[in-house]
Amino acid sequence: MSTPQQVDLFVIGGGINGAGFTRDAAGRGLSVVLCEKDDLAEGTSSRSGKLVHGGLRYLEYYEFRLVREALIEREVLMNAAPHIIWPLRFVLPHSPQDRPAWLVRLGLFLYDHLGGRKKLPGARTLNLRRDPEGAPILDHYPRGFEYSDCWVDDARLVVLNALDAAERGATVLTRSPAVSARRENGMWHITTQDKTSGETRDFTARLLVNAAGPWVTDVLTRVAGANSARNVRLVKGSHIITRKFWEGPHSYLVQNTDKRVIFINAYEGDKALIGTTDIAYEGRAEDVSCDPAEIDYLLGAVNRYFKEKLTPEDVIETFSGVRPLFDDGQGNPSAVTRDYVFDLDDTGGAPLLNIFGGKITTYRELAERGMHKIAHVFPALKPDWTATAPLPGGDMENADYDLFRNKLKTDYPWMPRELREYYGRRYGTRTARIVGEARTISGLGRHFGAHLYEAEVRYLVAHEWARTAQDVIWRRTKNRLDMSEAQIAAFTTWFDTSFAKEA
Repeated sequence: MSTPQQVDLFVIGGGINGAGFTRDAAGRGLSVVLCEKDDLAEGTSSRSGKLVHGGLRYLEYYEFRLVREALIEREVLMNAAPHIIWPLRFVLPHSPQDRPAWLVRLGLFLYDHLGGRKKLPGARTLNLRRDPEGAPILDHYPRGFEYSDCWVDDARLVVLNALDAAERGATVLTRSPAVSARRENGMWHITTQDKTSGETRDFTARLLVNAAGPWVTDVLTRVAGANSARNVRLVKGSHIITRKFWEGPHSYLVQNTDKRVIFINAYEGDKALIGTTDIAYEGRAEDVSCDPAEIDYLLGAVNRYFKEKLTPEDVIETFSGVRPLFDDGQGNPSAVTRDYVFDLDDTGGAPLLNIFGGKITTYRELAERGMHKIAHVFPALKPDWTATAPLPGGDMENADYDLFRNKLKTDYPWMPRELREYYGRRYGTRTARIVGEARTISGLGRHFGAHLYEAEVRYLVAHEWARTAQDVIWRRTKNRLDMSEAQIAAFTTWFDTSFAKEA
């Protein structure tokens, strides 16, 4: 029997909270292991609306502190990862039947000023019959507003946190669920099992963090002696993807007849990402999917405002995620808080920290506050550090992506502009690690379709835990959206053959 590996901290869950927690802890000098039962960000963290935002609609629920903290984090994350997080302007056509104009203006004023906005332009009023942003909008919505938030590549945000953690000494295990965890002599004893190879690994840890998102209560049932009075409510959110049906880089936010708001975001160049729904969900989080009623609901919201009418035949793809919202007793899923709660179980000498709720925008702050919560266990803990530290690839002068874009053009004049932008927006200053010694397109190796070349795939396998073709084209990149079925099949065959030993 092998001797267990001894670590300070063991984290269960490879979504944004688990990856962010692992990064923060590793940077403070702790030895950390992160285990994830599937791929990084395979669950909720790759199925979001892909926004770093304050949550404009939460103002209606008087969540002023939550909105303020999220707006502050928006600025922090823009500086940390300007390659995968960038400003986005949202046009909000005004519907007098849903919210009065004065209330919308008040909300936007608060949104502009609650979080100490520095980088983003403020809100403004639009004449939708005159301003170009109103061109696709029906004529009976003559008035609108425009405000700022940020786009994020959600799955890459998770991977970059895990990558930074690993480079600071953490161990990251994907497709390796914790099959057992028990307290013994003041320590946690944890066993993981690789789902592909069957290999088991044993660890001892001074503290266990349950950051399993929708599976947080499932983990509690499998951890010997664990208990918590807290719970999460599972809420399904579905999105649809269509072709983009307006001109310009801006996105839209529309008010639906049920008072909910729907985002219509410019996505991957020529597409639109439309969502989300908010439906109470029961069942296994793994089984979640978008149903026809949700598609109709989202299309109905779009068609209420836009001249071009979309039908189910216009939907290219759908995806659904289960959001693990802290159960605060609210009946309406849309009213359930997006705040997070820690539950520290100190019984038995080996602490267990359970994380309930949270959202992408506040993941870094969640990790930092979580470390404060467990600081008494590690008296020599180093101070807070993540607020000013760039994520891998984000170390750009003044966090200015436009300046960096010009550098890419100088460094790779032979590379097509679209491919330069593709690499820059995913890997930032680490683009050189993909390109290597290549001086021509052929130097990047086999081309699989869209922007996918062999050099990138090999990098993702070697450095970013990509173990299947889907890991590459669904989460590390979004190339599947622009690849034909034949190309996807050919790539999958090549991947499975090329990396059979690694898997």
